Amino acid sequence: MSESSPPLQQTGVGPELARSAGIIALGNIGSRVLGLIREMVIADLFGAGGSVSAFRLASRIPTMTYDLLVGGMLSAALVPVFSEYLAKERRDELWRAASVVFSLVAVLLGSIVLLLEVAAPIVARLQGAGLGDGLLLVMTHLVRLVGPAILFFGLSGVTTGLLYSLKRFMLPAFAAAAYNLGLIVAAPLLAGRMDIYSLGVGAVLGAVLQFLIQLPGLRGGSLRFSLNFSHPALRQILRLYLPVALGVAIANAQVAVDGRLASHAGKNVAAWMDFATRIIQFPHGLVAVAVSFAALPSLARFSAVNDVTGFRRTFGRGMRTVVVLIVPAAVGLWVLAKPVIALAFEHGDFTARDTIWVSLALRGYLTGLVFAAVDWPLNYAFYARQDTLTPALVGVISVGVYLAVALSWVGPFGILGLALADSAKHFSHVLVMLILTWRRMGSLRGLGVGQALFKAAVASTLMAFAVLIVVGWIERVAGSEGTGAWLAIVVGAGSVGLVVYLLAGWVLQMEELGQFFQVLRRRLAS
Repeated sequence: MSESSPPLQQTGVGPELARSAGIIALGNIGSRVLGLIREMVIADLFGAGGSVSAFRLASRIPTMTYDLLVGGMLSAALVPVFSEYLAKERRDELWRAASVVFSLVAVLLGSIVLLLEVAAPIVARLQGAGLGDGLLLVMTHLVRLVGPAILFFGLSGVTTGLLYSLKRFMLPAFAAAAYNLGLIVAAPLLAGRMDIYSLGVGAVLGAVLQFLIQLPGLRGGSLRFSLNFSHPALRQILRLYLPVALGVAIANAQVAVDGRLASHAGKNVAAWMDFATRIIQFPHGLVAVAVSFAALPSLARFSAVNDVTGFRRTFGRGMRTVVVLIVPAAVGLWVLAKPVIALAFEHGDFTARDTIWVSLALRGYLTGLVFAAVDWPLNYAFYARQDTLTPALVGVISVGVYLAVALSWVGPFGILGLALADSAKHFSHVLVMLILTWRRMGSLRGLGVGQALFKAAVASTLMAFAVLIVVGWIERVAGSEGTGAWLAIVVGAGSVGLVVYLLAGWVLQMEELGQFFQVLRRRLAS
């Protein structure tokens, strides 16, 4: 990009990013709250036993397939390419391009669903060999049951990419909440008759709802079945996505290895790790995903017209916003890990022993949360410039780091070794991406990211001390066990921690923190 190129109008870049991120964050709040309720329902009905591990491993198949064929394409190719057709005179071509992508995805994923129904026993054994024959049979049935979700995930993903490129964020933001709703409805209604298979039905129902809820956002468009393989948009999307596909394939291989190692580490380990993952996804989705998706269309637009100043401003603001929100989330969850998990899950068939192990896994994952969050805007800065090869190659390196750590640590440390290996992967990825970003964009000084990190660390440290003081006082008054004590600790200590962080942020003049919450407050009031 040339420094002398004419800039786009930059007034309001910050508020626009905050508004877009606020909408996506609200959707993520709804999704994560329903996701937490979903996990509470699963914990209550089925605990964290072997059948839940079988479901967790089976449900990874649609997710991995979607990530490989559509998910990575969404941010790396769909949004940047579709965004090029936003000019009024090119809108008809946008819908023709979208029609081709929808048609190809429907045919491809429909064929994969049919293949998966036949190959389910092989897939189950590859993913969960350590479960034993009885649970492998259960997993085989679950793989067949959840298979159709792949098709609806794919159609939903393309719809999301199209709506994001049109800057229609509202419906895609709440699509994941619809998925969680499907599981929340199906599991209690069907558990008595279908046992663990009720979760499979819920997964498919949720995938259908996730697609349907977004369809009204396509108003004014014209979609039709078309397999025009010569369309230039399709060629451009494939060119951008092929490097990502390599990276996603390697990442999926890591997920498969992770599941296999977990199944050999114990029949409950996959379930424990998944419960911990669900907790950590709350702040990760609320902050990193929301901010990065909100910034991507603007970054792509600035890149298309060679506006270096606008690009750097948007990138810097996105990085600072992620930092000032994710650091306190990581610290707060670390301090309150056990009461949070106990309050959320320790009822029904989920025991105190499960809480201890999930807490251990959560803290292992939390060591990499900040790195995982910061990595999103770094990757998206490359995607916006239509460079998908670089993040993909870095992803291959980071997966190698994961495998080295996981294979050497799973023996002596078990579940903690696997969680720390995942954190090591995120650390190595963000380190390399920072170096490459510095080389590509020049010095990162002037973006204020280091200053934001320092302020967030100081405020989070004060917050942690305040939380620990309040926790100690509550435990002396109400004890440390039981729903009442856990609720008092999470709500009481958590609220005090939030107030301390906000006050510290105000004193330290964290601009992004105030702007983000201002947008959220306006959206909640509207």
